[in-house]
Order: sequence, then structure tokens, then C-alpha cells
Amino acid sequence: MKNLMLKLTVVIGLLFSSAVMAGSFPTQEPMGGKAFGTSVKEIGDGLYVFRWWVYRNIFLVTDEGVIVTDPLNPKAAGLLRKEISNITDKPVKYVIYSHNHHDHISGGTVFKEEGAKFIAHKNVLTQLGDHPSPVTPLPDITFEDTYTVELGDRTVELTYFGLNHGDSLVVMRLPKEKILFIVDIVTPRRVAFRTMPDFWPDEWIRSLKEIEQLDFDYVISAHGPENQPAIDPASVVAEQRVYLEELMAAVKQAMDSGTHSPDALRKTVKLPKYENWRSYDEWLPMNIERIWAYYHMGW
Repeated sequence: MKNLMLKLTVVIGLLFSSAVMAGSFPTQEPMGGKAFGTSVKEIGDGLYVFRWWVYRNIFLVTDEGVIVTDPLNPKAAGLLRKEISNITDKPVKYVIYSHNHHDHISGGTVFKEEGAKFIAHKNVLTQLGDHPSPVTPLPDITFEDTYTVELGDRTVELTYFGLNHGDSLVVMRLPKEKILFIVDIVTPRRVAFRTMPDFWPDEWIRSLKEIEQLDFDYVISAHGPENQPAIDPASVVAEQRVYLEELMAAVKQAMDSGTHSPDALRKTVKLPKYENWRSYDEWLPMNIERIWAYYHMGW
């Protein structure tokens, strides 16, 4: 009986500590700051989310240096460097690019100057080589499918899921915290960006299904205003996928019923389930036209 009580005490203690750990991430707290300014929120144990306007990245402070993701742009990168300096005097050792789009990965020269190594999918090197930018350093380390970044006692796992948003986007997983950092293909509680530039709708859905199979409990997305949380539960990945599936199904049904004009589709197709999502009124018609192009043109 005594041993049984001891085992029960240990189990209850582990469950309690797990609950405390799971509840320690601020999934209900907004990023804060001014709408067109910057803000920083500590998620826990050296992990921070940095916001500039509606863009976000993460950085991880370890006992051997700092891992930074997308620098965003020269102005944001300079502000990010100051924020990191306010937290630690450790150097930035690695900068990880999520993909090739300049609105996320410009400005890294401030970190290159202090000796940081840049990491990206191999296609980023090709794309930046074809379209060089003086404020966007070329990656020093490239990979094809997966790559693991280790610094101090921390690990960031990078995984490439093929076409979805361009052909070089990687998802970053922090295995210790079971957190994903996902750029552009998951933006909680917001419809897809305008006309979905450089998105492959069907491959996007496939990628999200594969991402859902990863071991994670939380998601940090790369877009969101100051009034949105810095971190969300894992369910936002499935919510994004379902939105895309229902968008595609609604457009296809309307086209199969005889509506082939994109202008008519923009006016008639509605998804009232999502009318409380950000940019629904402005961007849903553009989302619809993009899906029309997918079915009409095969693209």
C-alpha cells in the first residue's frame, strides 16, 4: 500500500508539472506594442518572439550564443539586434532563413558582420544567386530535406515539405518545447493572403496534412498584428487546412454548377463560417479568384 501511494504521488506530480509546463506558454496573451511598431515576448527558457508590424520571427538564446530566424528587413533587423543585446551579450551564431521571399529574409547583414552563419534550403541559394540583394547574405549552409541546428543545449529541426509556398520553405521545430515556427502557410484566424502569391493550393493542403503528423503542441506563426497571441495551440494548423479545403470545395461546386466567371464567383461564393477571420471581406474575393485560376488554368 505504501509503495502504491508513493507511485501515485509520483504520477500526480508528473502530471501536475506537465500541466504547469503546458500552461506556461502565453497562448492567450497578445504580442502587444503599437500597431506599426515592434514588440518582444518571451515564450520561455530563452525562446522569444519578435514582432515588427505584422511580421514575426523567433530567436533562441543559449549559453553558447543566439539562433535567429528571418531578419525580415534592414530596419527590423537593426531593431531585433538591439532587443537581443538587451537580453544577452552572447553573439548571434546562426541565422535561419524560412524561404526565399525578401519580405522575410532581408536585412541579415547586421548579423553577418558579427560572424553569424546563415542556413537555408538549397533552393534559397539558387534563388538568391539569380536575384542577389546587397542586404540579404547568401546562405553558408544548405540542405535538401532535413537539417538540425544545435547550439548549447538547444536544438532546432528544419524540415522541407516540397512545394507549398514557393519551393524553398522550411518548417522549424523546437523538439524540447514541441513548438513549430511556421512562416506564411499558417496564419491563425486570417484568410489566405490576397491572391495567394507564389502559393500552390493543393500542395499547401498536402503540406499541412504532413505537418499535422509532426510531434508538436504549439505553433508560432510569422504573421499577426499586435493584438494576436505570440503563440497558438497546435490546432491552428488543422484550422488553416480546413479553410483551404472548404474554399476550394466551394469554388469548385460553384464552377461545376455553371458559374465560370471569376467576377461572378467573387460575388457569389461565401464562407460565412470564417466571416470573423481577419481580412475576410477584403481578401476572400481574391482567394476565390486564385482558386478559380487553379481549376480553370491548372495553376
